[in-house]
Amino acid sequence: MPPMSKRNTPTDKLAALADCMSRIANERDKAAFAELFDHYAPQIRAYSLARDPGSDLVADDLVQEVMTRVWLKASKYNARLANLNTWIFTLARNCRIDYLRRNSRYATEIDPTDIFNDMEDEGPGPFRLAQQDRTGDSIKAGLEALPREQSDILRKVYLEGKTHQQTSEELKLPLGTVKSRVRLALKKLEVLVVR
Repeated sequence: MPPMSKRNTPTDKLAALADCMSRIANERDKAAFAELFDHYAPQIRAYSLARDPGSDLVADDLVQEVMTRVWLKASKYNARLANLNTWIFTLARNCRIDYLRRNSRYATEIDPTDIFNDMEDEGPGPFRLAQQDRTGDSIKAGLEALPREQSDILRKVYLEGKTHQQTSEELKLPLGTVKSRVRLALKKLEVLVVR
C-alpha cells in the first residue's frame, strides 16, 4: 500500500486510514496502528484542548486512552455502521466523559492558587496555537454550514460535553432524533475532519 502522504484527496486518505483499521483488526499490524496514531493523535489532542484550554495533561491522557481503545476494539469497528472518523471521535467523546466522571469524584483540600503561583508559564507554543486556530476555524465553518437543528445538537454533545440523553431532555426531543441528527451532522462534517 502506498504511504498516506502520497494520497491527494480526503476520500483517498480516509480509504487509507480504513485500510489501516482493517489491518489492525485482522492482523494486529503495529505499523498500521502507528500510521493511524500519527493521523488521529493530534486531532484528538486538539479536540480535548478546544474543550478544556490549557489542560495539556488531560489532552495527552485522552489521546492515550482513545488510541488504546482503538487498538483493543479494532475488531468491533464496522465500516457499514459508521465512518472511521465518526467512530474514533465517538470513542474520544466517551473517553472524555469517562475521564471527567472518574476524576470529578475526588475532591482535594489543596489550594490551586498556591500551585499556580509557583508554576512557570507552560502555555502552548505558536505552532500549537496556530493548529488550534485552524481546527477551531474548520469546526466553526462546518457548524455554520449545517442546518441549525444539527449544529445545535453537535454543540451540546461535543462542545458542552452533554450526553445524548441530556441533550434530548434539554431540547425536548426524542432520544432517537438526537442520535440521528448527531450521526447525520457528523457525516456532513466528515470531509472537514479528514482534511
